[in-house]
Parts: sequence; C-alpha cells; structure tokens
Amino acid sequence: MKKIIAILMTVCLLFSLAACGNGGTQETNSSVPDGTKNVSDSGAATDEPREAELNIMMSFPQFMDQWETYAKQFEAKMLAEENIKVKVNLEMPSSDQYESVLQARLSGGDAPDLYTLHCNNIGTYNDAGYLYDLSGEPLADVIYENVKATVSVDGKLLAVPIESQAWGVLYNKAIFAECGLKAPDTLSDLTAICETLKEKGYTPFLLAFQEQWVPQLMTGLTLGGIVSGKLPDWLERMYKNEGSYDEVREIFDVIDLIMANGTDRAMEEGSEAGAADFAMGKAAMFVQGTWASNTIMTTNPDMQLGVFALPINEDPGCTRVNLSTSTTLAVHPDSKELDLALKFANYVLDENDSSALFQSCSFNPLATCHNYEAYSWVSDASAYVASGRAYQDLVLPSSVTDEQGRLLQEYYVGTVTVDEIVERLDAAFQAANAQN
Repeated sequence: MKKIIAILMTVCLLFSLAACGNGGTQETNSSVPDGTKNVSDSGAATDEPREAELNIMMSFPQFMDQWETYAKQFEAKMLAEENIKVKVNLEMPSSDQYESVLQARLSGGDAPDLYTLHCNNIGTYNDAGYLYDLSGEPLADVIYENVKATVSVDGKLLAVPIESQAWGVLYNKAIFAECGLKAPDTLSDLTAICETLKEKGYTPFLLAFQEQWVPQLMTGLTLGGIVSGKLPDWLERMYKNEGSYDEVREIFDVIDLIMANGTDRAMEEGSEAGAADFAMGKAAMFVQGTWASNTIMTTNPDMQLGVFALPINEDPGCTRVNLSTSTTLAVHPDSKELDLALKFANYVLDENDSSALFQSCSFNPLATCHNYEAYSWVSDASAYVASGRAYQDLVLPSSVTDEQGRLLQEYYVGTVTVDEIVERLDAAFQAANAQN
C-alpha cells in the first residue's frame, strides 16, 4: 500500500513540473530565434533623442535665408551624430535696433546662447564677462593667424570671425565702361566721374539713408582714409580728449559731393531697397560694403560689380579700402546649452559645410576649411590691399559711431551744419571717454 501511494505522489509531482515548465516557455521563448535577444530582456530598443533649444541672435537679416538653411543642417547633424533633437531659434533684429536689443537681453538675464557682435566691441564685451574663451575649440586651429588676431584679446580667442573683408565704394563696371571711366584716385577724379555720368544720363550715387548705419559708412571710409594716410595719431589723441573732429573736417568735401549727386528721397529708402535699385542700374555708384553683394547679385545676376577706394582729397595715399573683420559670432559663457552652443560655433567653420555658407553670403575666405574662389569684386578690393592702400577698421566708441550716422541723416536734410557736427561729435567722444 505504501508503495502505491509513493508511486502516485511521484507521478503527480512529474505532471506538476511539466505543466510549470511548458507554461514558462510559452511566455518567453516560443517564437524567439536562436541567438536573438528578446525585447523584454533588453529594455528599450532605441533611446529617445534628447530635446534641446538653441537661441542665436544675429545682426544681418539680409542673410536670413542662408543662416536658416545652415541651422537646419546643424539640426540634422546633431540628430544623426549626437541623438539630440535640437531646435535652433534664429533672431535677426534690424541693424539699427540690434545693438540696443542685444544689450537689453544681456543685461536683463535673457542672453542668447550665441550672438554676433562687431570685432571692435570684443574688448568691451569681454570686460563685461559676456564672452566664452574659444581658444581650446577645434575652430581655433583652422582660422588664419592674421584673422585670429582680430578676434583675440590677451591671447584668448573670444569670437568666431564671420565677415572678414576689404570694402569701399561699389560701382557698376558696365556703366563705367560705357562712359569710358575708370576707378578714381583723387577727389578731382571722382568729381569728373560725376560730371561725365550726368552728361551720359546716369545718376552718380545711390543714396539710401533711412537706416543711420548706411550714411555712417561715409564717415567710416573717410575717417579711415585720412587717419591712416595723413593723421595717424588722431584717434589716440581723441581717446585722450586732445583731438577734435575739426582736424578731419575735409571729409565733408567728398560727403557733400556724394549727397549732391545722388538719388532722390534718400531718407525714404532702406539698405536692402537701395541695393536692389543699384543692381537695376538706378545709379552708377553706391557707398556700401561688399556684404550687399548678395542682394545685388540676386536682384541682377548679370550685374558687373566692382569696388574702388573712396577718395577724400588730392592725395592718393589717403584713398584706401577698409580691411577688417567686422561681424563675429560669440558664445555666452552662461548658456544653459553651452556644449551645444560650442558645437554650433565649431560648425560655422565646418570642414565640409562652411565653404558653401561663406560663399553664399559673399564672405571672404578666412580659414583653412574654405576652398572656394573669391568673387571679382572681392579681387578688386584685394588689389588695393596688396598695394598697401588699405587701413584697419578704426575702433571708435559705439556711441560715437551711432552719433555719426544720426548726424549725417540730419546733415542730409539740412538741419545741422558741419560746425555743429564737429561740436557734437567732439562732445560725444568726450562723453564716451568719461564712461570708461
């Protein structure tokens, strides 16, 4: 009897084990091929991308399309290579508003992750603690040394150079050829050019003074030429309150010539509209930098665009182009997405993609990663540089630069005299000195 009970208990135990074993394999292994790890054993099959936003503020709305395209390329690159789904927010206020908007953002605790600034302001922004040292980034190894020097302070690379260029007066080569004209060397040459153009039915200069930075270009070119060619210590003395704009008042000789031989309604026309009108032949010359070439060549792809240095007087030694690194891109040191901001800064000088961006904006090559051919108007300006007829951008207080633009607008409409301009600019310079 005991043997029968033992046999029955053994049989029951075997059935129980078999049932448990079959149930387990049906749940986990019945349809999994050999060598394949089941999803339930490995957790999530693919990590979800990290989402992030990058806020970038730039000062050249005329290049919005190019930079939006580049931002999209960066977003795709980050998703593919870093598994980061980044949204780049590009903000481009008008040039007249940019500086005030940026300063309000920086001082108000709402700083963008990256932002553009003029090369001349790097020292001031660095003193305020607004610039990240980029010396250790890969981009530092590809920038040409002479360009790197313009964006460095005390050996620290503080911004990515973007616009490094030589510029002067834009002119229509086809109109000049038709009228038998060549680029001027002296103020008398330029006066004669204006007379010939009018005789042939052409308006000499395109005037677009609605935005104050455009007429300010005339003071930028004329002051740079006269200081580098004739008064090399003027700017140093201005910073010591030992100089005066009265010493350089002859710059108004050429400014008067330009204003007297320009298109009508200058105060009603902005820089973009002016560039488009110039492209369509409404004037033969335009005191505007080569950064306007994008709008010009888009409007008229057949335009024969050239550059010459603006004469100030009868001394060709004062007739020079501006050679500078103007717009740069900085990284804010307190960016919440600092690592991502640095990746974008490096991407601006990317070995594969940067050349197409810089060429589309008509910027000069400034790094070893740039392998595109410069445009003809860039070559025109570079010829002045090669012959020693160029000057480095003068570093004026930004408040003085702004005042120059405002006063030239007033001068155009006849509400101030040259004497009043001299007095107000001297006062503006002294006020800027007092704040430093």
